[in-house]
Amino acid sequence: MLKELNLVIDYIEDHLTDELTLEEISNYAGVSDYHFRKIFFYLAGLTLSEYIKNRKLSEANKDLLNGEKVTDVAFKYGYQSVDGFTRAFKKWSGFLPSAVIKKGISKSYPKLSFVITVKGGTTMEFRIEEKPAFHLVGVSKRVPMQFEGVNKAIEKLAESITDEQMEEMHSLQNIDPKKIVNTSYDADAKFLKEEGDLTHLIGVLTTKDQVSDLLDKVSVDAYTWAIFPNEGAFPSTLQETMAKTYSEWLPSSDYEVINAPTFSFTNMDKDKKDYAYSEIWIPVRKK
Repeated sequence: MLKELNLVIDYIEDHLTDELTLEEISNYAGVSDYHFRKIFFYLAGLTLSEYIKNRKLSEANKDLLNGEKVTDVAFKYGYQSVDGFTRAFKKWSGFLPSAVIKKGISKSYPKLSFVITVKGGTTMEFRIEEKPAFHLVGVSKRVPMQFEGVNKAIEKLAESITDEQMEEMHSLQNIDPKKIVNTSYDADAKFLKEEGDLTHLIGVLTTKDQVSDLLDKVSVDAYTWAIFPNEGAFPSTLQETMAKTYSEWLPSSDYEVINAPTFSFTNMDKDKKDYAYSEIWIPVRKK
């Protein structure tokens, strides 16, 4: 995994002046765009779009120092106008592009390199299960992509579920884990927005095919699943486990993630405020 990530970094470097899309990058990496975005975020500590923007502006800074015109540099790195480039450059660096030319001041953002870091003593509990094909059925909506904190759009989606929808979900539920699950898929692959949107579904697992128009259905093939239980403050413990799964477990394991929806469920503790038991289910295959 680390070797592939470093090859992707090299690929990005070779195409900084091109109009890169996440789809192109993830295809090169051989990982689905949403999974790749997660892996990159949890390893690098920033989004892939932020990294590319930082690298473009860092190289633009070098070009300005070398005497290239602001107009030429702006269009070279994909900005549609000099004003747009100037605003982005000032927000990133704290000074105007003209100051680079006139005063020789600069800011840099070096190319990333991924290496294995041993973080002593931390173990991750997980189990591997085989699962037949099933459907995820429930209520879905396009929501902003967000890897940390409470996603307000998902909260609103949960609040919108009617009693009739919930009753049908419970009647369809016939495969473990027999819980209300959350799953995300179909993420935006282009950098038209800083993060983009994805489809989030709140629902259940079922092998039944007959689903009413009240619910949406996503079919999932038979896969091997890596399951990561966690317990603690919600949602921080769940998100920290997700981060460790992608940044520590996955790069060092014998498995690789495949292009299929991941899902999780959460059981809130009635006696402890904002405390929960959760499980994260990730579809994987042996390398």
